Amino acid sequence: MKRLLLAVCSTLGLAACSSPGVDAFRNESPKLDLRQYFDGTVDAWGIVRDRDGTISQRFTVEIRATWNGDVGTLDEQFRYSDGRTQQRVWTLRKSGDIYVGTAADVVGEAKGEAAGNAFRLQYVLDYPYRSSTIHLNVDDWMYLVDDRVLLNRSSITKLGFEVAQVMISFRKRS
Repeated sequence: MKRLLLAVCSTLGLAACSSPGVDAFRNESPKLDLRQYFDGTVDAWGIVRDRDGTISQRFTVEIRATWNGDVGTLDEQFRYSDGRTQQRVWTLRKSGDIYVGTAADVVGEAKGEAAGNAFRLQYVLDYPYRSSTIHLNVDDWMYLVDDRVLLNRSSITKLGFEVAQVMISFRKRS
């Protein structure tokens, strides 16, 4: 009986930790085309919520995005509420609904997939910590609300434990 209870609890625990794949959004609209949405200037506002629920950072981002065929460049200029600034330049390559991305602080390649109104991008971030860096796993989910608004929720994990969530609201300039 104990083994059965343990097996049921383990199965429920694994199911609770898993999330639906991007295919679950295939029939949702409006359809997200990253090349169309991230073309020109996009503004964003975000927060970082630590594992204890504390909002540890607020930031704005100006993104200047261009595409040359199926290769896009997203030049992100971050401005944090404490006055710090940061730049991240993404290079994205599209092949069907699959995207591969690189950036200076991303370990290896980011892997992404689009379906319907959703886009999921997973990567390892080389994050500054104390006098060194640590590797954090990032699971980005983006959802197109309308032709100008895109919402993003990121789960940041280390060793399988969520250490932070990032929430961002994007607005494409007219």
